Amino acid sequence: MADRARLTASAARYGFTDSRAEEQLRAAGWWDTAGPSAAASDVLSALSRAADPDLALRGLDRIREADGAGWTELDEALRENRTFRGRLLGVLGTSSALVDFLAANPPSWHSLTGKNCTDPACYAELLMKQLRRPDGTLITGNEAEQVLRFAYRELILGIAAADLGHLVEPGLEHPHYVEVASQLTQLAEAALIVGLAVAEAEVGAKADDTLAVIAMGKCGGRELNYVSDVDVIFVGGADLAVSTRLASTMMRVVGNACFEVDAALRPEGKSGALVRTLDGHAGYYKKWAKTWEFQALLKARPVAGDAELGRQYSEMVAPLVWSAADRDNFVAEVQQMRRRVEGHVPSEHAERELKLGRGGLRDVEFAVQLLQLVHGRIDPDLRSPSTMDALAALGEGGYVGRQDSAELGASYEFLRTVEHRLQLRRLRRTHLFPEASDLDELRILARAIGVRPAGGKSSGEVLLAEFRRHGQGIRKLHEKLFYRPLLQSVANVPTEALRLTTKQAASRLAALGYAAPDGALHHIKALTAGVSRRAAIQNALLPVLLDLLADTPDPDRGLLSYRKVSEALEDTPWYLRVLRDEGAVVERLAFLLGTSRLVPDLLARAPEVLQLLGDPARLTGRTPAEVATSLRAAVRRQPGLNASVAAARSLRRHEMLRVACADLLGLLDVQRVCEALSSVWVAVLQGALATANRQRQAELGRTPAAIAVIGMGRLGGAELGYGSDADVLFVCEPTEGVSDADAVRFASSVAETVRKMLGAPSLDPALVVDADLRPEGRSGPLVRTLESYRAYYARWGEVWEAQALLRARFIAGDADLGERFVAMLDPVRYPDGGLDAARVREIRRIKARVETERMPKGADPTRHTKLGRGGLADVEWTVQLFQLRHAHEVDALRTTSTLEALAALETAGFVAVAEVESLTEAWLLATRVRNAGMLVRGKAVDEIPSSGRDLTAVARVLGYASDDDPGEFLDTYRRITRRAHTVVERLFYES
Repeated sequence: MADRARLTASAARYGFTDSRAEEQLRAAGWWDTAGPSAAASDVLSALSRAADPDLALRGLDRIREADGAGWTELDEALRENRTFRGRLLGVLGTSSALVDFLAANPPSWHSLTGKNCTDPACYAELLMKQLRRPDGTLITGNEAEQVLRFAYRELILGIAAADLGHLVEPGLEHPHYVEVASQLTQLAEAALIVGLAVAEAEVGAKADDTLAVIAMGKCGGRELNYVSDVDVIFVGGADLAVSTRLASTMMRVVGNACFEVDAALRPEGKSGALVRTLDGHAGYYKKWAKTWEFQALLKARPVAGDAELGRQYSEMVAPLVWSAADRDNFVAEVQQMRRRVEGHVPSEHAERELKLGRGGLRDVEFAVQLLQLVHGRIDPDLRSPSTMDALAALGEGGYVGRQDSAELGASYEFLRTVEHRLQLRRLRRTHLFPEASDLDELRILARAIGVRPAGGKSSGEVLLAEFRRHGQGIRKLHEKLFYRPLLQSVANVPTEALRLTTKQAASRLAALGYAAPDGALHHIKALTAGVSRRAAIQNALLPVLLDLLADTPDPDRGLLSYRKVSEALEDTPWYLRVLRDEGAVVERLAFLLGTSRLVPDLLARAPEVLQLLGDPARLTGRTPAEVATSLRAAVRRQPGLNASVAAARSLRRHEMLRVACADLLGLLDVQRVCEALSSVWVAVLQGALATANRQRQAELGRTPAAIAVIGMGRLGGAELGYGSDADVLFVCEPTEGVSDADAVRFASSVAETVRKMLGAPSLDPALVVDADLRPEGRSGPLVRTLESYRAYYARWGEVWEAQALLRARFIAGDADLGERFVAMLDPVRYPDGGLDAARVREIRRIKARVETERMPKGADPTRHTKLGRGGLADVEWTVQLFQLRHAHEVDALRTTSTLEALAALETAGFVAVAEVESLTEAWLLATRVRNAGMLVRGKAVDEIPSSGRDLTAVARVLGYASDDDPGEFLDTYRRITRRAHTVVERLFYES
């Protein structure tokens, strides 16, 4: 018993689990009473590496029993011929069906002993040789089918042996998956050719001028499995009756002997005629064919029968296939077809379905074919029936990212390899991955693929994890590529319009609305010149971009801006990839470039914002407080003043562009725009002041004074626009033991440094720090002490200064000083008892003078957003007059915000609800229009354009559709501001 246990344990070391293993090993002469035979050590080691050692050993035992006389020769070959040993044991350990074949036909093992056990070029000749009688005639009928079945299976054996041998004997040369699929396809083609020859012999007619066999599906793509139906279409000559007899006979012969020949992809499917003439096919495809049929025809190629007829068919269908994407709803129909196929997968198989399920082979194939059909209209390099070749071409041509192409290709190859091994097991058509609970099947499948244990996991567990990883990766990339919005946009462009540099392209550009089509063609040629990957991606993008730009107010300027941005970002590796992979980015970028002059200038220096265009949540998601904190922290980390200011400028540029993009795209309302722009300006001032302060203190070795910056005007009210200056006051307070003069001198040097550094010339919108609202204006000192301000306002302050101080708020520097300064201002700007009649008259007089003196000569008061009728000044002066008169008694009026003050006037009952609504609407509209003017023209403007592209652009920014008359927008603006002006006239001058 002990001896028996020892032998069993010894057998288990070789991977055997069958209780009959030792008996079979003894019968083979590889095992004796002492255990494994030394002479058979190589054979036993090889058996241990087989996918299923028990299956391999049982197969050998069956062959030995079936052909005892030949066993000695086979045994010697196994011991001496390493290549043969790997091939035979690889097959026997993987495929029970091929075990059955060899057990029934033992001499067939000899076919695996040669240097090459399979040669695709000889398949048809080998099959035909088996079918030919000594007199040269062909065997027909049932006998032909039996002979062909044997010959076909023996060649399958050879392909499988070459495919599997390296798993048993590491180091053996082995074909790549693509080569195996190609060999299987060539074998299938040979079977069709030979089957047709048998049919000719039976029918008594030749296929020449009579019948062409067109391969479809995997056969057409040269990517057949070990077990596949072979999809075909038959094209007949003039005598369709003979053609049909030939076709049906061939289907019977090959179907009974080798594989099912499926002609269901023919016109009208199974209900249609089996064979049609070339003209019959052409008429059907041009009039009746559905989108999926052109998708299927992508893989069509002649493989048997009349070569000339097959060539004519290919030439007839090619233009139809490569113009299919011009059909209405083409992309949507292909996508719907994929969803329908996926919906047919039983729910209990959804997670295991290799072919049709989510993350399966069809996900890859549908994505690749859709990209081929859309982009292959003008790119012949994409017109391959092979999925792997087409995927490689898509990656090489820039239609798909290199990494995406490589990952998708690797995952597709993995699933096809799994599919091959599953089908080899019993030579049955299957696409179901084993259940996670079926550990034996997982282990055997893993070993058949070459997956080994790793990381403490068994080979089956490793395979299951890999299967899931590849499936998830395929699904993610499928959704990215297959549902890419850009695809629909490209498909919407007529094929001829995709040829960007033809004369027809110039005509089309003119028809689209480009004012200078020749100039546009010049830009296109510059962007697509050469054979680089960048040029290839631009070739794919530009047809869509041209259409999108055509729907903007200024297509010509938009295309020029796109060229400038592309050239500025040509070394940015992700730039074109983002445009290609995210259709929403392209659409939004086109609108921005064709509408705004400000955005392209900023985008070239803040390209990272481009990546946010595809995600509105990220584009608008940062709060002003978050932005300010981030900016201050970045500035604080810099080593010196110049670096700090550069960092502040860079972050401001990023934020201004982000806000501008969100604004133009209608994702931010005007109040949030103003708040964001004001917040980033405040953060810039805070960072610059802190840095300048630290530098000056380091130079002096002490801190002579505390400094605070007080925001005024729109900065104080958090109502800044894109082109607004920062109105400020600088206040200081001497530290202990420091004179007022020294404190002011120190603070002035800091303030002057801040103004100079921020105001230095730059490609970005200016950072002007304006202190002209200080006491005595430009002729007064830049900085005063708190007590100096107090004394000035008490003795010399005028009513206009009190009005200006209504918007004063602390924004930077010493918070305690700033708050005490603001508190000191309250009696000045909220005078006890309000304003007397004389001061009210003075306010009114100043407003009238400002409107007269500052309104630009020739400006239209109905279009001037700031000083015009019902514009910003009208509303703000009215609000501020009420604040000066009533804020001492109504706390809610003590706000720097125009809109909050308006709301408080309504609540307090000073102004009727309808009047507040009118003023609010006018102020918001004028602010939006003023901002839009800056965005459109790239510089600060206060007057709405009276006509032309700029007016159209402003109207689009305000939400008017491209086909709306921009004059309607102008009429609306005038109506709203006229109504507001009437309210102002009553409240400001009469109340």
